[in-house]
Amino acid sequence: MLQSVFEQEKKYYKPVILNPNTLAEIAMAPETWQEILLFHHELVNDDYTGYLDAYYRECVRRFGRHWRYMDIVNVLYAAVKTLKPRNYLEIGVRRGRTVCTAARACPDMEIVAFDMWIQDYAGMENPGPDFVRHELTKHRFQGEVTFIDGDSSVTVPEFFKNHPEKTYDIITVDGDHSEEGALRDLDNVIPYLSEGGILIFDDIAHPGHPYLNRVWVDLLLRYPFLSGFEFREIGYGVGFAIRNSI
Repeated sequence: MLQSVFEQEKKYYKPVILNPNTLAEIAMAPETWQEILLFHHELVNDDYTGYLDAYYRECVRRFGRHWRYMDIVNVLYAAVKTLKPRNYLEIGVRRGRTVCTAARACPDMEIVAFDMWIQDYAGMENPGPDFVRHELTKHRFQGEVTFIDGDSSVTVPEFFKNHPEKTYDIITVDGDHSEEGALRDLDNVIPYLSEGGILIFDDIAHPGHPYLNRVWVDLLLRYPFLSGFEFREIGYGVGFAIRNSI
C-alpha cells in the first residue's frame, strides 16, 4: 500500500498542505453557495443581512456556477468546513452572523468571541451576547462558547496572558475599524494562530475604511509565514491567510 505523504521518512515540503488558492476555490464553489443559502436566510435579523441575503441569491440566479465572489461569510464557512477546527476565535461579533456561519460548518468546536457591544454600531442595533448565544442555539451549536466583553486592545492581550498555551485554528478579525485598532487586533492574535490555521480579515475594500487594505498588505509583508489571498473586486472585500509554519 502506498504511504501517505505524512508517513514519508524525508519531508521536502512544509507540513501545511492547504494553500490560499485552494481555499478560495472552495469558498467560491457553487456547492458552497448552495449550502450557505440553505441557512443564510435564518441569519437575517437586520437590514444589512437582509440585503446581503438578497444579493447572494440574485447573483447565484444570474451567474450560476460562474459567479466569483468572496466575503467574510463564504470564506469563513469554507475555512471551517475544510479544517474542522478544534476552536475558533472572533473579534467583532455584533449580531452573530459570522459566528453562526462558523457554527453551521462545525457545530462542536470551542468558540471565544470578543466584542464591546456598542449600541447603534454602524447605525444598527447591537443586542449583546445573550442574543448571540440564542442565535447559536438556533443554528444547532453544541460546543463551548465564551463571550468576552470590552475593548479588544485590552481584553485580547489579557486573555492570552491568562492562557499563553492556547492556539486557535481559525481567527476572524472584524472589530476596531480604525487603522491603529485593526493593526493592533491583528498583531495581538497572529502569534496564537495554529500552524496551518486560517486568519480572516474583513472589509479590506470598504469605501469608508480605505486604509484597511494597506493594513492587510503591510501585515503580510511583516509576517512572512503567512500566505495570503485578497478579494477586492466588489462588495467590501476580504483578506485571508494560512500560517505555513510556527
